[in-house]
Amino acid sequence: MTHTFRELVVGGVLVSPIISYVAASLIIFALARPILHLIGFSNGFSNPSIAELSLYVAICGLLILIV
Repeated sequence: MTHTFRELVVGGVLVSPIISYVAASLIIFALARPILHLIGFSNGFSNPSIAELSLYVAICGLLILIV
């Protein structure tokens, strides 16, 4: 079975589905970041920025896989 991607049309320009997944994962990560700060997510890593980037990539990958 093939997976058909729904393209987003903005002002008559077709936008790749990956761009909408990246934008959605950025919004999800921006909403989750204060919660991660409250639970002390960055304290468990020696380089918190790489840990946050990895979490963002995982969210983006899950969105692409699920949707």
